[in-house]
Amino acid sequence: MKGIVLAGTASSVGKTVATLAVIRALEGEDMDVQPAKAGPDFIDPSHHAVLAGRPSRTLDRWLQGERGLRENYYRGKGDVCVVEGVMGLYDGDRSSTAQVAETLDLPVVLVVDGSARMESVAASALGFRDYATHAGRDIHVAGIIAQRTHGGRHERGIREALPDDLTYFGRIPSRQDLEIPERHLGLHMGAEAPLEPADLDAVAEHLEVDGLVEAAREPPRPSVPREPDQTNKRVAIARDEAFRFVYPAVLERLDSRGEVVEFAPTDGEELPACDGVYLPGGYPELHADRLSGSPAIEELSDRAAGGLPILGECGGMMALAESLTTSDGTTHKMAGVLPADIRMHDRFQSLDHVELKANSDTLIAGAGESRRGHEYHYSSTDVAADAKFAFEMLRGDGIDGQRDGLIEYATLGTYSHLHADSGAFDTFIEAL
Repeated sequence: MKGIVLAGTASSVGKTVATLAVIRALEGEDMDVQPAKAGPDFIDPSHHAVLAGRPSRTLDRWLQGERGLRENYYRGKGDVCVVEGVMGLYDGDRSSTAQVAETLDLPVVLVVDGSARMESVAASALGFRDYATHAGRDIHVAGIIAQRTHGGRHERGIREALPDDLTYFGRIPSRQDLEIPERHLGLHMGAEAPLEPADLDAVAEHLEVDGLVEAAREPPRPSVPREPDQTNKRVAIARDEAFRFVYPAVLERLDSRGEVVEFAPTDGEELPACDGVYLPGGYPELHADRLSGSPAIEELSDRAAGGLPILGECGGMMALAESLTTSDGTTHKMAGVLPADIRMHDRFQSLDHVELKANSDTLIAGAGESRRGHEYHYSSTDVAADAKFAFEMLRGDGIDGQRDGLIEYATLGTYSHLHADSGAFDTFIEAL
């Protein structure tokens, strides 16, 4: 499967809209598109999935390692993979867009803000291309897409200023109907605020589709990994408006190792019969009133006390706590499994790639083992004096700046989100 990377010159330059427009343009040429996202992200991929009709692959060298990144790329299906970058091309010390492009040997198309600029767009593109040599990076910047750019003289000025070896792949007009609403943690999810296909079709007309297809190339294919052993374990996964942040690779790994059954706590569904529970991250703070009276959340307290293994990541950990206080000051009763009270804030409390080292055997790591993941949350946690922690932080903040992973019974709650290629979910299903 051939691929290209759409990288920004900075955050908020319009990478997601450009990526969706490219997906739509390629689909208009009857191409089967596999979307992907560089870096740890659940929100932008949800927009990819709505448009492409398949899950967007997460590509992160810190979370997956070089081999895992390549394997995850080839778990995708299609004629061409469109990878949306994270932040600016070179930003991020653990898994930048440049590192992802370099690992996969994929060409980079720069998304450059063209508003109020012409020749300066070319200057920016040249700087990003030449910086690769300065930094000793093996990256091929193939050309640009000019975001927020008008036609006519504006477009001609940008195109003519580019040197011959930087291709002009088209423009994205400045239109209000192409703006995706934002809130804390980022954009609204794809199912909440999808861009209209007709609007993206109108934008796609300004893209040089043939050039993009010609620029794409196929990364080296890794050897086929050994399939993990199947088990008879049944894992219940919360999947609804409050619990949305799940990597496709995690679902695939759990499904390949056992049986996965989904339930929706915010819709009043009860906890299904299972050998273990996975509560992923999401937006419990937006649905705290419904979670507070949810039969499934209430049942978790009894089932946890009975020894049922439960893993909660970030939002999942928040639902397992004693209480959750939202940004308006309202306190809601949660499952009461973990000895902690959660409070939401108006700005993020932590954002980083993380590395954890297990103090003892846990649901997701053996004693002394390390796991890599990421954290991004707007909440803080007040823990009981006798709270027990599973992990020391080798990188990142965790719950209290030094530790992560609250333990009670066979329940584990972390601020860290982990990927299947970290090994965490193989350990989880084998512990059930």
